[in-house]
Parts: sequence; structure tokens; C-alpha cells
Amino acid sequence: MWISQFQTVGCDLCARGLVSSHSGNLSIKMGERLFITHRGSMLGCLKEHDLVETGVNKNDRSTPLASTELAVHRSIYKQTPASAIVHAHPAYAVALSFSEQEIIPCDVEGHLLLSKVPVLGWGMTVKPGELAEEIAQALKEYKVILVRGHGSFAVGQLLEEAYYYTTTLEESCHLLYLLKTLQVTLR
Repeated sequence: MWISQFQTVGCDLCARGLVSSHSGNLSIKMGERLFITHRGSMLGCLKEHDLVETGVNKNDRSTPLASTELAVHRSIYKQTPASAIVHAHPAYAVALSFSEQEIIPCDVEGHLLLSKVPVLGWGMTVKPGELAEEIAQALKEYKVILVRGHGSFAVGQLLEEAYYYTTTLEESCHLLYLLKTLQVTLR
């Protein structure tokens, strides 16, 4: 049933180059449980055994198999109304995260859907699973955020919704990157 949502989103993230072969992670919350991709799983070809079921609030036997970003997913679920999370490594967004403290889309869809996207983690080297509280706090206000030099976290009620915010962010960042390369001044 819901495995197909993971497969569709994971495959498309990989096909669009928004994750590398073994990066990124996906999760959904169902009551006090969450289903998250296995540590090091390949999002482009997920099988049912690539999903780990564990508690939102507590560990159990399968917790050690979960993604290294489990702490971030748990914090987001505890502090926001999200039911789905997509964590990706969109190249243009990550590239801009090194020079921008927030992304303000210049394209119509990006501007209408996202307005602006904060970049967290300035002045530090962030490792997977870190900044959980800061990410969750930011996602109370925004649909997607960036962690400097790392990637994006997007939330929604469905994986497809969080995926939409992820792709919209990357498209906006691609355009911003091209405009910077062309040295076009935005008004």
C-alpha cells in the first residue's frame, strides 16, 4: 500500500539527480509510529525491506537500522503537523547554501509556493542527524529548509507534497544559479 509512495518518490528523486545512489531519506508518520528508509538504502530502487518501522518517541529493536537522520525526522514529527518528510541533496540548492543565508525564489511558482527558504547551519560543519531542533523549529514556519552544504528537508501531509516542495526549491535554485552566472540583476 504505502510502499508505492516511497518507491515513486524515491525513484523520481534519484532520476532527477536530487540524491546520489545511497543518499537522502524519506519517512511517513502514522500515529505514534514512523516508517523511514533504512540506513544507506537506495532511494531509486526501494523494496519493502528498505523501510524501518520505529517509534516517534522511543527506540525499539529496529531503530538502529533507520536512517542516520532519524533524530531530525522525529523532532520534526514532534514539533510540526507534518505526516511526511523528504530529505534530499539537490545540487543547485546545496551550491547556493554556501553563499546565501536564505533562498528567495525569483520564478513565479517558487515565489508563490515557497516565498523564501532559510539556510541553517552557518558557521559550523553539520553532520547527518544534527540540528534536529533547529530544523524542526524552522519547519513550523516553512515548507522546506536547507542545511548549509548538506541538503533540504521538506514536509507535507503526503510524501508527494514534500517532494513537490523539494523539486520546486531545486528548480528555483537552478534558475537563481543561472542568473548569477549570467550576472543578471534581479529587481
